[in-house]
Amino acid sequence: MALTPSSMIPLGSPMPAFQLPDARGTDFDSVELADTPVLVAFICNHCPYVKHIAPVFSALARELTTQGLAVVAINSNDWQSHPADSPEQMRAEILARDYVFPYLADESQDVARTFDAACTPDFFLYDKGHQLVWRGQFDSSRPGNQIPVTGEDLRKAALAVMAGRAPEGDQVPSVGCNIKWRR
Repeated sequence: MALTPSSMIPLGSPMPAFQLPDARGTDFDSVELADTPVLVAFICNHCPYVKHIAPVFSALARELTTQGLAVVAINSNDWQSHPADSPEQMRAEILARDYVFPYLADESQDVARTFDAACTPDFFLYDKGHQLVWRGQFDSSRPGNQIPVTGEDLRKAALAVMAGRAPEGDQVPSVGCNIKWRR
């Protein structure tokens, strides 16, 4: 497991357009997100950093979607080398974690490259005009550091964006496993 930080692309960057199948093969198009604040989360099934936050992330996503935030998760890992991240396993993860958001399969890894995603988890929060207003860590908890998982950093940023305000405070890079790129 290689500890990799998020790339922290410049704030104000536009959200890349994308079309990907969900774990069941149903196509999802980012045009469906028009005029809505959006959280794009790069996650996977096998990463210990994602597993560490997954229960709280699922609950937070449920809470925030009821308040008007669109949440989309993307798995860009090479599932040939990491079969635990295959679409079949993604379907099992959706059920196990009770994910309420689209969990999309980026087999070509092109979408991860356009977002400049680097790790799992990697979070990108866009305002309703789809300009990047926040990117960073879920919270300060990491596997083994004994800090409770709360989603505090992401929650504060999302609530500000949904209220039409810019997120306040420092934006700390997310850290996790590197995206498993094809060789």
